[in-house]
Amino acid sequence: MNTKLNSSDFIVLAVYFFVSFTIQGIEYYNRDAFLIEYLVDFPAQFIAIFCTIFIFVFWLIPRFVNNKKKYLLFAILGVLTLIIFTAFEYTVGFWSGNNDWNKYPKGLNFIIRMINIGSEQTAFPFALFLTKKFYEGQNQYLKIEKQQKENELKLLRSQIDPHFLFNNLNTLDSLIDSNTEKAKEYINRLSLIYRYLIQTKDAEVMELSKEIELAENYMFLIKTRFENDYDFRLDIKTPIEDKFIPTGAIQTLLENVVKHNKPQNEKSIKTHISIEDDVLKVTNTKTNAKPKNESFGTGLENLKTRYLLLSDKEVIIINTDKEYTISIPIIKLIA
Repeated sequence: MNTKLNSSDFIVLAVYFFVSFTIQGIEYYNRDAFLIEYLVDFPAQFIAIFCTIFIFVFWLIPRFVNNKKKYLLFAILGVLTLIIFTAFEYTVGFWSGNNDWNKYPKGLNFIIRMINIGSEQTAFPFALFLTKKFYEGQNQYLKIEKQQKENELKLLRSQIDPHFLFNNLNTLDSLIDSNTEKAKEYINRLSLIYRYLIQTKDAEVMELSKEIELAENYMFLIKTRFENDYDFRLDIKTPIEDKFIPTGAIQTLLENVVKHNKPQNEKSIKTHISIEDDVLKVTNTKTNAKPKNESFGTGLENLKTRYLLLSDKEVIIINTDKEYTISIPIIKLIA
């Protein structure tokens, strides 16, 4: 369920409260209610209902149901939330109606009454709001799933990209005459990359350790092809066991560096790959030179879309005049 508020959420709730308060206003008028009841009761009821819905949708459900599955704690806190805000609204209404405080409910009777009143008042707007968010989430999921299928086709095409193969064969051709040993190493690394791509073509995520191996092979190809144009540094600051990222993610980030950055004035593009506990960062220097119109991978948009399906965390991009940093979350699978 999408828990981000949008303008249509406010419109739906505004329409509900308008209709509800109009009907209640007619009832107040028919029983000759005091003016203070109009001025106090409706805002108090609005605050109580809105706060109850807000706490359920944006705190209780995400924290205790979606993530930790602590249903008992969710139920207890949910009932307490209902009682507290209903008690606020009920007490305000009791005071504005100039009621006898000796008749104010106490003890267990108070708790039961607050639960009954709160349930009746919040049930319909809560159901209305949740239904709307649920179907919005379903539509978003279907849209992302459709886009994911399209991206999978692009990924398969990129794995046999003729430009990628052609460029590597050209590099290999020049190496055969000039450096036979390096040519053998180049063939070995290239075969490892293609073998990995074929073996993992159906995997949504892959072990971080294996992705690093792919990245090291890929960086070797780039360094061999472009020589000193690109300089890579890999910095692993945390254990990488039992950690995952989307398949081919690092390759995509490295492709992005080569695609969008062309060395200038004999200054190499320096790229720092930093692996921390929960995030993998790729930071590269930038130049004003326009790169060639060449692309190897599926692109950052594809990677962002994949994360929408795999994780509740997003890809973060920081673009400055001198550096470009992409941070992708590291996924820890729960057994």
